Amino acid sequence: MVLETYMLGGDLPVRRLGYGTAQLTGAGYWGPRGERADAVAVLRRAVERGVTLIDTADNYGPGIAEELVAEALHPYRDELVVATKGGVVRTGDSAWHIEGRPERLRAMCEASLRRLRTDRIDLYQLHRLDPRVPMVEQLGVLDELRAAGKIRHVGLDSVTAEQLTQALTLTSSIVSVQNRFNLLDRESAAVLKVCEAHGLAFLPWFPLANGVLTGEAAAALDTVAGRLGASRGQIVLAWLLAWLLHHSPVLLPTPGTGSLAHLEENLDAAALRLDASDTSLLDALADSPA
Repeated sequence: MVLETYMLGGDLPVRRLGYGTAQLTGAGYWGPRGERADAVAVLRRAVERGVTLIDTADNYGPGIAEELVAEALHPYRDELVVATKGGVVRTGDSAWHIEGRPERLRAMCEASLRRLRTDRIDLYQLHRLDPRVPMVEQLGVLDELRAAGKIRHVGLDSVTAEQLTQALTLTSSIVSVQNRFNLLDRESAAVLKVCEAHGLAFLPWFPLANGVLTGEAAAALDTVAGRLGASRGQIVLAWLLAWLLHHSPVLLPTPGTGSLAHLEENLDAAALRLDASDTSLLDALADSPA
Protein backbone atom coordinates (compact mmCIF):
# COMPACT_ATOMS: atom_id res chain seq x y z
CA MET A 1 0.00 0.00 0.00
CA VAL A 2 1.49 3.31 -1.06
CA LEU A 3 -0.08 6.39 0.46
CA GLU A 4 1.00 9.97 0.73
CA THR A 5 2.39 10.77 4.16
CA TYR A 6 1.43 13.55 6.55
CA MET A 7 3.84 15.20 8.96
CA LEU A 8 1.99 14.97 12.28
CA GLY A 9 3.08 17.75 14.62
CA GLY A 10 5.74 18.72 12.13
CA ASP A 11 8.04 15.82 13.07
CA LEU A 12 6.15 12.51 12.82
CA PRO A 13 5.56 11.25 9.26
CA VAL A 14 2.48 9.00 9.09
CA ARG A 15 0.62 7.32 6.25
CA ARG A 16 -2.68 8.94 5.38
CA LEU A 17 -4.75 5.85 6.24
CA GLY A 18 -4.30 4.71 9.83
CA TYR A 19 -5.95 2.07 12.00
CA GLY A 20 -8.34 2.56 14.94
CA THR A 21 -8.54 -0.05 17.71
CA ALA A 22 -12.04 0.45 19.15
CA GLN A 23 -13.45 -2.55 17.27
CA LEU A 24 -10.93 -4.84 18.96
CA THR A 25 -13.14 -4.64 22.06
CA GLY A 26 -16.67 -5.85 22.73
CA ALA A 27 -20.06 -4.22 22.29
CA GLY A 28 -20.05 -0.68 23.64
CA TYR A 29 -16.23 -0.85 23.61
CA TRP A 30 -16.56 -2.93 26.78
CA GLY A 31 -14.67 -6.14 27.48
CA PRO A 32 -12.95 -8.32 24.89
CA ARG A 33 -14.33 -8.83 21.39
CA GLY A 34 -13.20 -12.40 20.91
CA GLU A 35 -9.95 -14.33 20.92
CA ARG A 36 -6.97 -12.20 21.91
CA ALA A 37 -4.82 -13.85 19.24
CA ASP A 38 -7.23 -12.63 16.55
CA ALA A 39 -6.91 -9.01 17.69
CA VAL A 40 -3.12 -9.30 17.79
CA ALA A 41 -3.16 -10.70 14.25
CA VAL A 42 -5.21 -7.75 12.97
CA LEU A 43 -2.85 -5.21 14.52
CA ARG A 44 0.22 -6.91 13.14
CA ARG A 45 -1.32 -7.22 9.68
CA ALA A 46 -2.20 -3.51 9.65
CA VAL A 47 1.45 -2.64 10.22
CA GLU A 48 2.57 -5.23 7.65
CA ARG A 49 0.31 -3.47 5.14
CA GLY A 50 2.05 -0.16 5.76
CA VAL A 51 -0.08 1.49 8.45
CA THR A 52 2.08 3.77 10.61
CA LEU A 53 -0.60 5.46 12.77
CA ILE A 54 -2.38 3.38 15.41
CA ASP A 55 -5.20 5.17 17.24
CA THR A 56 -6.43 3.80 20.56
CA ALA A 57 -7.85 4.98 23.92
CA ASP A 58 -7.59 4.01 27.56
CA ASN A 59 -11.35 3.43 27.90
CA TYR A 60 -11.61 0.93 25.03
CA GLY A 61 -12.11 -2.18 27.09
CA PRO A 62 -11.27 -0.32 29.33
CA GLY A 63 -7.53 -0.84 29.04
CA ILE A 64 -7.86 -3.82 26.71
CA ALA A 65 -7.12 -2.04 23.42
CA GLU A 66 -3.94 -0.43 24.76
CA GLU A 67 -2.76 -3.77 26.13
CA LEU A 68 -3.40 -5.41 22.75
CA VAL A 69 -1.40 -2.72 20.95
CA ALA A 70 1.56 -3.38 23.21
CA GLU A 71 1.21 -7.17 22.95
CA ALA A 72 1.08 -7.05 19.17
CA LEU A 73 3.52 -4.28 18.31
CA HIS A 74 5.98 -3.71 21.17
CA PRO A 75 8.86 -3.04 20.77
CA TYR A 76 7.54 -0.40 18.38
CA ARG A 77 9.14 0.23 15.03
CA ASP A 78 10.75 3.64 14.69
CA GLU A 79 8.21 4.70 12.05
CA LEU A 80 5.17 3.62 14.08
CA VAL A 81 3.15 6.37 15.78
CA VAL A 82 0.80 5.33 18.60
CA ALA A 83 -1.93 7.74 19.64
CA THR A 84 -4.12 7.22 22.69
CA LYS A 85 -6.72 9.17 24.65
CA GLY A 86 -7.63 9.97 28.22
CA GLY A 87 -10.34 11.95 29.93
CA VAL A 88 -13.25 9.49 29.97
CA VAL A 89 -13.92 6.90 32.69
CA ARG A 90 -16.00 3.78 32.00
CA THR A 91 -18.12 2.01 34.61
CA GLY A 92 -20.16 -0.17 32.24
CA ASP A 93 -20.88 -0.94 28.61
CA SER A 94 -23.09 2.14 28.31
CA ALA A 95 -21.62 4.31 31.06
CA TRP A 96 -19.20 7.07 30.06
CA HIS A 97 -18.04 9.72 32.55
CA ILE A 98 -16.02 12.75 31.48
CA GLU A 99 -13.10 13.37 33.83
CA GLY A 100 -10.84 16.37 33.31
CA ARG A 101 -9.42 17.07 36.74
CA PRO A 102 -5.65 17.52 36.40
CA GLU A 103 -4.80 14.83 38.94
CA ARG A 104 -7.03 12.32 37.16
CA LEU A 105 -5.68 13.17 33.71
CA ARG A 106 -2.14 12.76 35.02
CA ALA A 107 -3.01 9.34 36.48
CA MET A 108 -4.71 8.25 33.24
CA CYS A 109 -1.66 9.20 31.20
CA GLU A 110 0.64 7.28 33.54
CA ALA A 111 -1.62 4.22 33.29
CA SER A 112 -1.58 4.41 29.48
CA LEU A 113 2.21 4.61 29.51
CA ARG A 114 2.33 1.39 31.53
CA ARG A 115 -0.17 -0.48 29.35
CA LEU A 116 1.53 0.64 26.14
CA ARG A 117 4.96 -0.22 27.61
CA THR A 118 6.47 3.07 26.56
CA ASP A 119 8.16 6.06 28.17
CA ARG A 120 6.47 8.59 25.91
CA ILE A 121 3.14 8.67 24.07
CA ASP A 122 3.45 10.08 20.55
CA LEU A 123 0.01 11.69 20.54
CA TYR A 124 -2.10 12.00 23.69
CA GLN A 125 -5.63 13.16 22.98
CA LEU A 126 -8.05 14.66 25.50
CA HIS A 127 -11.05 12.44 24.80
CA ARG A 128 -13.59 15.01 25.95
CA LEU A 129 -13.34 18.48 27.47
CA ASP A 130 -14.76 18.44 30.99
CA PRO A 131 -17.24 21.33 31.36
CA ARG A 132 -16.71 21.29 35.15
CA VAL A 133 -12.99 22.03 34.88
CA PRO A 134 -11.51 25.19 33.35
CA MET A 135 -10.02 24.43 29.95
CA VAL A 136 -6.76 26.06 30.95
CA GLU A 137 -6.34 23.51 33.77
CA GLN A 138 -7.04 20.51 31.52
CA LEU A 139 -4.64 21.70 28.85
CA GLY A 140 -2.15 22.84 31.47
CA VAL A 141 -1.63 19.35 32.88
CA LEU A 142 -1.10 17.99 29.35
CA ASP A 143 1.52 20.69 28.79
CA GLU A 144 3.17 19.64 32.05
CA LEU A 145 3.22 16.00 30.92
CA ARG A 146 4.70 17.08 27.61
CA ALA A 147 7.40 19.12 29.35
CA ALA A 148 8.19 16.06 31.47
CA GLY A 149 8.68 13.96 28.33
CA LYS A 150 5.61 11.77 28.92
CA ILE A 151 3.77 13.13 25.87
CA ARG A 152 5.20 14.17 22.53
CA HIS A 153 2.13 15.94 21.12
CA VAL A 154 -1.40 16.82 22.31
CA GLY A 155 -4.70 16.32 20.50
CA LEU A 156 -8.37 17.09 21.22
CA ASP A 157 -11.43 14.93 20.59
CA SER A 158 -15.03 16.03 19.91
CA VAL A 159 -14.65 19.80 20.18
CA THR A 160 -16.45 22.69 18.55
CA ALA A 161 -14.71 25.25 16.37
CA GLU A 162 -15.07 27.77 19.19
CA GLN A 163 -13.52 25.41 21.75
CA LEU A 164 -10.64 24.61 19.43
CA THR A 165 -9.99 28.28 18.74
CA GLN A 166 -9.96 28.99 22.47
CA ALA A 167 -7.68 26.03 23.16
CA LEU A 168 -5.17 27.30 20.60
CA THR A 169 -4.87 30.55 22.58
CA LEU A 170 -3.99 28.55 25.71
CA THR A 171 -1.35 26.13 24.40
CA SER A 172 0.87 25.55 21.38
CA SER A 173 1.00 21.79 22.03
CA ILE A 174 -2.13 20.86 20.03
CA VAL A 175 -1.37 19.14 16.73
CA SER A 176 -4.63 17.27 15.99
CA VAL A 177 -8.38 17.05 16.43
CA GLN A 178 -10.53 13.93 16.26
CA ASN A 179 -14.19 14.64 15.50
CA ARG A 180 -17.03 12.72 13.91
CA PHE A 181 -16.95 13.22 10.15
CA ASN A 182 -18.10 11.01 7.31
CA LEU A 183 -20.01 10.89 4.05
CA LEU A 184 -23.35 11.73 5.70
CA ASP A 185 -22.25 13.72 8.75
CA ARG A 186 -20.12 16.79 8.09
CA GLU A 187 -21.25 18.90 11.02
CA SER A 188 -17.59 19.28 12.02
CA ALA A 189 -16.78 21.10 8.78
CA ALA A 190 -16.14 24.32 10.73
CA VAL A 191 -13.68 22.48 12.99
CA LEU A 192 -11.96 21.06 9.92
CA LYS A 193 -11.55 24.60 8.58
CA VAL A 194 -9.83 25.70 11.79
CA CYS A 195 -7.53 22.67 11.54
CA GLU A 196 -6.65 23.58 7.98
CA ALA A 197 -5.95 27.18 8.94
CA HIS A 198 -3.58 26.13 11.74
CA GLY A 199 -2.01 23.08 10.11
CA LEU A 200 -3.58 20.61 12.55
CA ALA A 201 -4.32 17.01 11.60
CA PHE A 202 -8.01 16.06 11.52
CA LEU A 203 -8.77 12.43 12.40
CA PRO A 204 -12.39 11.68 11.43
CA TRP A 205 -14.03 9.16 13.74
CA PHE A 206 -16.86 6.90 12.62
CA PRO A 207 -15.50 7.37 9.08
CA LEU A 208 -17.39 4.41 7.58
CA ALA A 209 -20.78 5.48 9.02
CA ASN A 210 -21.53 1.79 9.63
CA GLY A 211 -25.22 0.97 9.88
CA VAL A 212 -26.56 4.36 8.75
CA LEU A 213 -25.99 4.08 5.02
CA THR A 214 -29.55 3.51 3.83
CA GLY A 215 -31.99 4.90 1.28
CA GLU A 216 -30.53 7.47 -1.11
CA ALA A 217 -27.06 7.12 0.37
CA ALA A 218 -27.05 3.35 -0.05
CA ALA A 219 -28.29 3.63 -3.63
CA ALA A 220 -25.60 6.17 -4.52
CA LEU A 221 -22.92 4.02 -2.92
CA ASP A 222 -24.14 0.93 -4.73
CA THR A 223 -23.98 2.80 -8.04
CA VAL A 224 -20.35 3.81 -7.53
CA ALA A 225 -19.39 0.50 -5.92
CA GLY A 226 -20.87 -1.46 -8.82
CA ARG A 227 -18.89 0.54 -11.36
CA LEU A 228 -15.62 0.03 -9.49
CA GLY A 229 -16.24 -3.52 -8.26
CA ALA A 230 -15.88 -2.40 -4.64
CA SER A 231 -17.84 -2.55 -1.38
CA ARG A 232 -19.84 0.30 0.14
CA GLY A 233 -17.25 0.69 2.90
CA GLN A 234 -14.44 0.96 0.38
CA ILE A 235 -16.30 3.68 -1.50
CA VAL A 236 -16.86 5.65 1.72
CA LEU A 237 -13.13 5.49 2.48
CA ALA A 238 -12.24 6.32 -1.11
CA TRP A 239 -14.51 9.37 -0.85
CA LEU A 240 -12.68 10.50 2.31
CA LEU A 241 -9.32 10.08 0.58
CA ALA A 242 -10.61 11.96 -2.46
CA TRP A 243 -11.83 14.71 -0.11
CA LEU A 244 -8.32 14.81 1.31
CA LEU A 245 -6.80 15.23 -2.14
CA HIS A 246 -9.26 17.80 -3.43
CA HIS A 247 -10.47 19.69 -0.38
CA SER A 248 -8.54 19.12 2.82
CA PRO A 249 -4.89 18.05 3.07
CA VAL A 250 -5.10 17.53 6.86
CA LEU A 251 -7.45 14.51 6.93
CA LEU A 252 -6.09 11.32 8.51
CA PRO A 253 -8.79 8.59 8.50
CA THR A 254 -8.25 5.75 11.00
CA PRO A 255 -10.97 3.17 10.25
CA GLY A 256 -11.14 0.28 12.68
CA THR A 257 -12.16 -3.35 12.52
CA GLY A 258 -11.66 -6.59 14.41
CA SER A 259 -11.66 -8.67 11.23
CA LEU A 260 -8.63 -9.46 9.08
CA ALA A 261 -10.79 -9.62 5.95
CA HIS A 262 -12.36 -6.24 6.68
CA LEU A 263 -8.94 -4.77 7.43
CA GLU A 264 -7.69 -5.87 4.01
CA GLU A 265 -10.80 -4.39 2.41
CA ASN A 266 -10.33 -1.06 4.17
CA LEU A 267 -6.68 -0.77 3.22
CA ASP A 268 -7.39 -1.77 -0.38
CA ALA A 269 -9.71 1.24 -0.61
CA ALA A 270 -6.62 3.43 -0.90
CA ALA A 271 -6.12 2.15 -4.43
CA LEU A 272 -9.61 3.16 -5.63
CA ARG A 273 -9.97 6.27 -7.74
CA LEU A 274 -13.30 8.08 -7.93
CA ASP A 275 -14.02 10.17 -10.99
CA ALA A 276 -15.67 13.60 -10.95
CA SER A 277 -19.17 12.17 -11.37
CA ASP A 278 -18.62 9.80 -8.44
CA THR A 279 -17.43 12.50 -6.07
CA SER A 280 -20.20 14.87 -7.16
CA LEU A 281 -22.84 12.22 -6.48
CA LEU A 282 -21.39 11.39 -3.05
CA ASP A 283 -20.67 14.99 -2.03
CA ALA A 284 -24.36 15.81 -2.46
CA LEU A 285 -25.44 13.27 0.17
CA ALA A 286 -24.47 15.20 3.30
CA ASP A 287 -27.22 16.82 5.36
CA SER A 288 -24.84 19.64 6.26
CA PRO A 289 -22.70 20.71 3.29
CA ALA A 290 -19.03 21.19 4.12
